[in-house]
Amino acid sequence: MTAGSIEILGTERTIITTTLVTGGTGQLGSPTVALLREAGHEVRVLSRRRGEGLATGELVSGTGIREALEHVHTVIHLASTGSSKDVDAAHTLIDASKKAGVEHLVLISIVGVDDIPLGYYRAKAESERLLRDSGLPHTILRATQFHSFVDTVYRLQRFLPVLFAPKLSFQPIAVEEVAERLVELATASPAGRVADIGGPERRTARELGELWRDATGSRRAIVPLSMPGRTFAGYAAGHNLVPGVPYGRRTFSQYLAERH
Repeated sequence: MTAGSIEILGTERTIITTTLVTGGTGQLGSPTVALLREAGHEVRVLSRRRGEGLATGELVSGTGIREALEHVHTVIHLASTGSSKDVDAAHTLIDASKKAGVEHLVLISIVGVDDIPLGYYRAKAESERLLRDSGLPHTILRATQFHSFVDTVYRLQRFLPVLFAPKLSFQPIAVEEVAERLVELATASPAGRVADIGGPERRTARELGELWRDATGSRRAIVPLSMPGRTFAGYAAGHNLVPGVPYGRRTFSQYLAERH
C-alpha cells in the first residue's frame, strides 16, 4: 500500500493512502487495478454500478464523487464515454479532486489528439487542457491505439466480401503495457505531460490486415481505402504514431496468436 508516516506525541503513526481508479472495470482499468493491487496498493474503483470493492458514482452528474474521493491521495482517470461528455466528466473530477486535496491525478490520453480532429480526440485534448490549467498536480500519458482496436477494425468487416484497409499506418500497443506505465507514473511524483508511448511496430493497415486475415483463416482480398477529410489526412500523415524507440514489446502478431 502507498503509505506515509507522521509523528504524533513522539509516536510514529502510519497513514494509509488510497488510489481511486475511474473506469477501473474497463479494458485498461482492469489490468491497471490488478497491477496496483498486486503491488500492495489500496485501490478504490469508481463505477456507476454497486458491488464489492466499488465506489458508486457518476462523473458527468457528479453524484457520489465527493464520497469516492474521501482519503484519496492519487486518482487515475481512465473512464471514457467516447463522446464530448468526457469533458464534463473531467471537469467534475478535477474540481472534486481539488476540493478533496488529491495530490496527484493521472490522465490517460491518445497520441495525436492535437492533430486529428475526431470529436472524441477533441474531447481528450480539452480534458488535458482542463487538467493543465487546474493547478492540480498531475501526469498526462498519451498512448497509441490498443491491439484490440485494430482487431475490431477488421472484425467489423466480417460480413463483407473483401477487407478494406485504410491507406495509413498504426502502431498498436498491448493494453497491459499501458497499464504498467500508468502504475509506474501513478506511484511516482507528478510529472506533467510525459513522453508518449506506442507499440513495438509501425505497420500499414494493409500489413496488419494480412496478419489478421492469416490468424483468422480468412481468404478475402484486401482492398486499399482512401477517404477525404482532415481526420483521415491526420492519420495518413502519421500523427497517430510515436517516433523514436518504441515503448511496447508485444506485437500485433503475438496478440492475434493468443486471441485467435
